[in-house]
Amino acid sequence: MSSIYLHIPFCKQACHYCDFHFSTSLKHKDAMVQAICKELEMRKEELPNKVENIYFGGGTPSLLNSKDLDSIFNTIYKNFSISEEPEITLEVNPDDIRKRVLEDFKSVGINRISLGVQSFFEEDLRLMNRAHNAKEAKESIELIKTHFDNFSIDLIYGMPAMSNSRWEENISIALNYDIPHLSCYALTVEPKTALERFIEKEVIPPIDDELAASHFDILYHILTSKGFEHYEFSNFGKHGFYSKNNLAYWTGKPYLGIGPSAHSYNGNEKRQWNIKNNVKYIKSISSNSLPNTSEILTKSDQYNEFVMTRLRLKNGINLEELKTRFGQNYFDYFILHIQPHLDEERLEIYKNHAYVTPNAKFLSDGIASDLFNIDFQG
Repeated sequence: MSSIYLHIPFCKQACHYCDFHFSTSLKHKDAMVQAICKELEMRKEELPNKVENIYFGGGTPSLLNSKDLDSIFNTIYKNFSISEEPEITLEVNPDDIRKRVLEDFKSVGINRISLGVQSFFEEDLRLMNRAHNAKEAKESIELIKTHFDNFSIDLIYGMPAMSNSRWEENISIALNYDIPHLSCYALTVEPKTALERFIEKEVIPPIDDELAASHFDILYHILTSKGFEHYEFSNFGKHGFYSKNNLAYWTGKPYLGIGPSAHSYNGNEKRQWNIKNNVKYIKSISSNSLPNTSEILTKSDQYNEFVMTRLRLKNGINLEELKTRFGQNYFDYFILHIQPHLDEERLEIYKNHAYVTPNAKFLSDGIASDLFNIDFQG
């Protein structure tokens, strides 16, 4: 199965931590929707299989109206083979949620909502420069629950001055709404963001990795004790509510990225990405030229991505799959380099799968990097 990701590059205001591509001007919104539809038509031959999930990310996709979404859906269904029950997710911000808006989203085919709450505390929201407040966050969840069974919220941990008790209360508030899925991310300092400047100028304290690790441990133990399955490092879902979009990325399925800055992957060795400029993107598409750059992954690149993505998953690395895909030499390399992590009980092998142990979950990416192959070509 395949996926389609649509990047909607507009926001009401810039969050201090965000380095995604977006514009706070809606001047080119109509032209952007037309360009996205045209790019879909131009790339209709790139997905070999049926599309099982469609994901609207950004930016802030909830700035699109039902007419915009209708145009995009009509183009998708006209040009691609879609599974009978696709998962169709729209990212929304709490300040955009109204009863009529949700009804419109549902009427055009959206069947899953991803809500960017980030925190239920005003001081956190102000630090992040979010457009909503805590009251709107809670009210939006209540409204979403009346229209959608399948929905998720985002929370951010590791915030400066966020105590363990405040993080625990964030989780507790979320659980009170019987939410079926949570995506939780450690606050990171991205280059050229307002957050980076504030830390450099000592307006706010630097990020504390030990605090973030503590928050992750709290998150993991609370959610798993409440019946959530930790199926991917940043994602927790009740049974039957895993995000198909997340799993598509982390299991290496092909996906088509549409819109400025969107990335695509053919499921094998080719990646490509669109230009990060709204005006240039629109101009290029209107001239029948795809504004993207591509790369061919070497075998070592593919191996490294396989290790990185699979170690983030609940099911870990299937050792037989690793050997089949990359050969005996890569398999032997992997077995040799995991030994220190096995000795330190950061990794374990069970039923021919290599897993990150619960006490080392927060170290998943670092463990994966230790296993990367840089020079060896097999």
